[in-house]
Amino acid sequence: MLATGPALGGAMLVGGLPAQATAAPDTPRRPEPSAPDPWCTVLDDADMVWRRMPKTWYEGPFLGNGFLGSGIYAEPGRETKAVRFNVQHSEVQDHRPQFGSLFGLARLPIGHFTLEPVGTITGLDWRLRLRDAELTGTLTTDRGTLRVRAHVHSSRAVLAVEVTASAGERGFRWVFHPAEAISPRAAFKPAPAGYEGNPPATVERHDGVSAAVQPLLAGGQHVTAWREQLRGGARTLYVHVAHSHPKSTARDRAVRAVRSAARLPYDAFAAPHRAWWGAYYRKSFLSLPDARMQRFYWIQLYKAAAAARRDAPVMATCGPWLEPTPWPNTWWNLNVQLEYWLIHGSDHLELDAVTRALSEFRDNLAKEVAAPYRADSLGVPRTTDTRLVNGASVTNGGYGVGIPGQDPPTPEVGNLTWALHNVWLSYRHTMDTALLRDTLFPLLRGAVSYYLHFLHPGPDGKLHLPATFSPEYGGNSRDCNYDLMLLTWGCRTLLEAAELLGVEDALAPRWREVLARLVAYPTDGHGYMIGADIPFAKSHRHYSHLLAVYPLYEVTGRTPAERALIEKSLAHWVGFEGALQGYTFTGAASISALLGKGEDALKYLGELMNRFIQANTMYKESGPVIETPLSAAQSLHDMVCQSWGDVVRVFPALPAAWADLAVHGFRTQGAFLLSAVREKGATRWVRLVSEAGAPCVVRHGIAGPIEVRDGRGRPLRYEDAGDGAIRIALGKGASALITARGDRPDLRISPVEPNAAAPRWGLPTA
Repeated sequence: MLATGPALGGAMLVGGLPAQATAAPDTPRRPEPSAPDPWCTVLDDADMVWRRMPKTWYEGPFLGNGFLGSGIYAEPGRETKAVRFNVQHSEVQDHRPQFGSLFGLARLPIGHFTLEPVGTITGLDWRLRLRDAELTGTLTTDRGTLRVRAHVHSSRAVLAVEVTASAGERGFRWVFHPAEAISPRAAFKPAPAGYEGNPPATVERHDGVSAAVQPLLAGGQHVTAWREQLRGGARTLYVHVAHSHPKSTARDRAVRAVRSAARLPYDAFAAPHRAWWGAYYRKSFLSLPDARMQRFYWIQLYKAAAAARRDAPVMATCGPWLEPTPWPNTWWNLNVQLEYWLIHGSDHLELDAVTRALSEFRDNLAKEVAAPYRADSLGVPRTTDTRLVNGASVTNGGYGVGIPGQDPPTPEVGNLTWALHNVWLSYRHTMDTALLRDTLFPLLRGAVSYYLHFLHPGPDGKLHLPATFSPEYGGNSRDCNYDLMLLTWGCRTLLEAAELLGVEDALAPRWREVLARLVAYPTDGHGYMIGADIPFAKSHRHYSHLLAVYPLYEVTGRTPAERALIEKSLAHWVGFEGALQGYTFTGAASISALLGKGEDALKYLGELMNRFIQANTMYKESGPVIETPLSAAQSLHDMVCQSWGDVVRVFPALPAAWADLAVHGFRTQGAFLLSAVREKGATRWVRLVSEAGAPCVVRHGIAGPIEVRDGRGRPLRYEDAGDGAIRIALGKGASALITARGDRPDLRISPVEPNAAAPRWGLPTA
């Protein structure tokens, strides 16, 4: 693999391969000991900085570990007197299902600490150090300075903030402000009859540890515990949040966690946290010549691990950083799917909460369809809590039925199938048969079975769907493309999975019949329609009617007519201004990348950056939502590498301005790890390592005659697979290096030079 230890100065070298033209085939050139570490270089360059006080969550630093999250900015109304450190937790929610997921099962706000200096704040100099996931810097007042270091521990869910004060600021203080434990949606929408907030929290003292105990009307509690520890000239605040339901055990756990953490000085406590983050980043590498975009990408990798863990709840719309929002829970008709796409290419399957949660709470998926169908069908509604419960009365199939008497029924039948596409991606990127057998196949079988109850033949002999809802467009339509496209993918995937698993499934003939007889996706002169009854005729942010193109890759432009249909549909969709939002442009960028249009992809990402992305790379609509920036990282992945249809495509959609690019450890479908370098507009070399021994077809993009060599520099046999691709017999654990014939490039990967200077993210100027 890679030689990256301290003795090698952290430089990247493809082990066992010739490093320069003069080297013997099996004698790699070792990097110079003084060579800079490429990860440290790109991460330090991506650090966000603040030279003026952030006033909102969209401007400030953010810390997290998938459970505990803290957003840091000026205390509203007291901007020169206090700094807010929010304390929120992804497990903290209400437990009153009779009021539905957005009120009775909503994520609940916890509260915040204020750091209150003695004097008036006059300036600051902060840096969010990505490589350590740590905020460092100085707060200046008219009485002195406060030197701050802060992190949310990677595994202990403790916020630690060390403050070292100058003489005039030694009297600074911390104050905790409990939030009202009520659904944030209550500030935006009318509450259901009978709904009320939970009683106020009470603050207790337990032998040096303070605890804000928040009782819940449904039973149980959540507790914020904290302690400040003085060591030398520094005071360190340790904070932990615990949640329990229906028992009231959270207080004891929270107090114990704080007491344990406070025994350690700040640096000793932070050491395993820093090590975790250092290892996290080194699983993959990407450098491109757009400095602002490269920094954005690495911040998204930081954000993903700050917001997600496999064992944490599936991300809500704003991750663990609950702020005022009309969307205080988990959304399954786009948000979840987009939030987790980047984990595959960046090789961070340790963050895959979607696969874990769907498997763990599969019994609740049956309860979300109407009673007559629960024996064989599964579904997930538009919104759920951490255990995939919606809480509303299950009628009309239980899919987004709305509020009785207020909202019309909107049956989003495809949400679970789309979520299971994420699970399929995890399978395809690992080729883990257990995941296919134990999770994907049984759950997808249940999701498709629900559709099968309602498919009916029409006068044309085709199978049709009754009216369902395409997320967010408005109005229900027969033969809705959202559902037809997902049903097609689902049946095809079930048949492929059954063959791989050696399963003789009784429903297989029915799945084949669906693929043979399902009505064609409705189209008109402008491209794909919403459904048979509804044309696409107004501005609409969601690409629910285009899922067969992206991300399902069921329609890819294989023929001129198919390509023209994609192009027409894309242009028509984004041609309506008014309702377009950030993820409109990430979807458009990825569809453009599918078509090989790198310039268009970059144009759409530019629109996203200029119009929607906030100072700290967060995103907002009516409230905070984090799926869009994370999905922009996936759009970058789609420009750099695509691996749908059993072909690995290297640099398939790069704009001309990206003449130099380096990627390493990029995980593809088929469980290959890709490393590749582009220099002066041409691909210099490509290396694939096979983890599973899957068939290897690669469109390498190297012009002219090539050589393919194994990990010891020996020639590897390959054959032409057509359309610029080659097929290589690559066993499990084996590697292949592709170069131009006679070329012996330097195989170290390092950051590429930026085309131009760019400002850092954050608030870098006073």
